[in-house]
Amino acid sequence: MREFWIVFKQAFASKAKSKSFIITTVIMIAAIFLLANISKIIDTVQEVTGAGDSQNALQVVDSSGMLVDRLQLQLADDISIEATDESEKNLEEKVSSGEIDSFLSLSVDDGGIIHAKYTTMSMMDFSFPMRIQDALQSIQTEMKAEELSLSSAQVQTLFTPIQFDQKNVSPSAKSEEELNQARVLVYVLMFVIYMAVIMYASMIAMDVANEKSSRVMEILISSISPVKHMFAKVLGIGSLGILQIIIYGVTGYIALKTSATEVPGGFSDFFSMKDVSISTLVYAAVFFVLGYFLYATLAALLGSLVSRAEDVQQMIMPMTMLIVLAFIISATGLGNPELGYVTYSSYFPFFAPLVMFLRVGMLDLPMWEPLLSIAIMLLTIFVLGWFGARVYRGGVLMYGPSRSLKDIKKAIQLGKE
Repeated sequence: MREFWIVFKQAFASKAKSKSFIITTVIMIAAIFLLANISKIIDTVQEVTGAGDSQNALQVVDSSGMLVDRLQLQLADDISIEATDESEKNLEEKVSSGEIDSFLSLSVDDGGIIHAKYTTMSMMDFSFPMRIQDALQSIQTEMKAEELSLSSAQVQTLFTPIQFDQKNVSPSAKSEEELNQARVLVYVLMFVIYMAVIMYASMIAMDVANEKSSRVMEILISSISPVKHMFAKVLGIGSLGILQIIIYGVTGYIALKTSATEVPGGFSDFFSMKDVSISTLVYAAVFFVLGYFLYATLAALLGSLVSRAEDVQQMIMPMTMLIVLAFIISATGLGNPELGYVTYSSYFPFFAPLVMFLRVGMLDLPMWEPLLSIAIMLLTIFVLGWFGARVYRGGVLMYGPSRSLKDIKKAIQLGKE
């Protein structure tokens, strides 16, 4: 076991001390804090640049003569409505020259319907016109109410929403509120599992290929068996991955707690963990660990078949396509996790880390379903580890150009000798 722990420590320490790992970790920590304070940063930038004041005054041409004052009352105090007698042509020239940002033309037809035309040069001007449109719609309602001699209370009854309740008798269904809370967390954790499996599995394959190309592998396997070497490397890099994710998790928690944004319903509430089920977090950890070992063992097997780092990506492409397909299936299942193909694919071991986690996070499943999926994954990891050890034993001794997955047979034969 001494040789095992030596390789384990070497795999962990060499990657932990690498510049790429340190830089990636620092950038991600900075990005987490940046994202947690994005609202405050945007407000600060707008205050400094004055971007938030670009729509403080609006020139209005009101041919009816009765809408300007009403519009000012409807809009917030930060928007000033200025009536003007200038022609629309002159105002268009001012907008084109940049003298004013925009202007609004208003009129009322014989039927009492408001006609409005908003003119601007900005291609990204969306929110401000929407505010004007909503205000004018309210004015239109008031005018029609006056025309029909309706009181404000009577007008309000016209817009009273119906009482609509939905009841789902499915034994696995959750309420809409619970689904909305779970959907965000499940998507975030699915993305973490997806990225971690791809990144760390590829790292293992690349590390094995680099040791072979530098001939270090020949020295290593003279002191430790190839099987011990493979599992020590898988565990070493896996432990590093778990540590990195814990760092990100702690950083995210601190960032949300110290965030300058305290607006209810904002970013902090969006990613709030207060209503998260403990079982969902436990399943996230279980499926992450099992998914990692499943793909990491496969990556070590494939990495042992190549002699050059340049061939690694081509060799692990089938593995990458499996995890990408699993992510696509789980992403499409976010809207309806009870779809048939989502249910069936959650028992396929290479899809289960993402798809079954989606289902346990979004649905109230009987205990036997996730346990069956976990059992299938454990069995697959055991078989893949046994088969991978046989391939790895001979694969680390193979040099020369890698042709295809047909080299697996050659690696097994070489490992027997």
